Amino acid sequence: MVLATTGPSRLRHTTPVDDGRGSDSRDESWHNVADVERIGSVAIGAALVGLGLRRRDAGGIAAALIGSYLIGRGATGHCPVYRALGVSTGSADAVLGAPQRDDVTGRAATVNARKSVKVEHTVRVARARAELFEYWRDFENLPGIMSHLVAVRVASPTRSHWTAKAPAGRTVEWDAEIVNEVPDEIIAWKSVGDPDIPNAGSVNFRDLPAGGGTEVRVTIDYEPPAGRVGALLSQVLGEEPDRQIREDLQRFKERMEAGEAS
Repeated sequence: MVLATTGPSRLRHTTPVDDGRGSDSRDESWHNVADVERIGSVAIGAALVGLGLRRRDAGGIAAALIGSYLIGRGATGHCPVYRALGVSTGSADAVLGAPQRDDVTGRAATVNARKSVKVEHTVRVARARAELFEYWRDFENLPGIMSHLVAVRVASPTRSHWTAKAPAGRTVEWDAEIVNEVPDEIIAWKSVGDPDIPNAGSVNFRDLPAGGGTEVRVTIDYEPPAGRVGALLSQVLGEEPDRQIREDLQRFKERMEAGEAS
């Protein structure tokens, strides 16, 4: 898998200055969050504040505080964390001047390396490699073993539509295309079109020595809805993908060894 290396631009730090007319004159580095990201921040922030008001416990308070921060971030277009790092996704929206994503190109590149989160887990399954590959390759089987998946609809031998759970009771959807397939060895994919969460990944199947079964390795790169802030929110809300994939692979192991692939 090849990941794009374009990402947030680095800007100089400039302190806001009073221009004598009752307002601050700020250079373009003050607005360091792009319009699309601002909209997402406000939407996610509002959902988290609502969740916090409903729960009224420690987790709810944390969600409400993070939500308030995201709403302010989206409303002002300014992120103090980005500023401290000297990073910008906006710069007066120059980055978003093109009508399409220029960090999603080619058959392999699909996620921005600087914004993405990588998840990789391996499990050993006491079943033949060909059997495990065949079961996994029928993607409509996967919601039965992966708790975060709601549904998978296969559209063609290489295209499929996926629906998954997201924080705050929401769902996200994307279309996926197989970009590399070697029978009984590897299935690699990338999201295509305009996905809610850009992602790419692979699942590899390898024989273990002395008839010890099969090693299954899953690798996924994805862009959270609000970048790395979104990954943090997932952890706060108990829906962190790293843990989900690890648990899903363990469930896959148990079911396959119990004979479900027969």
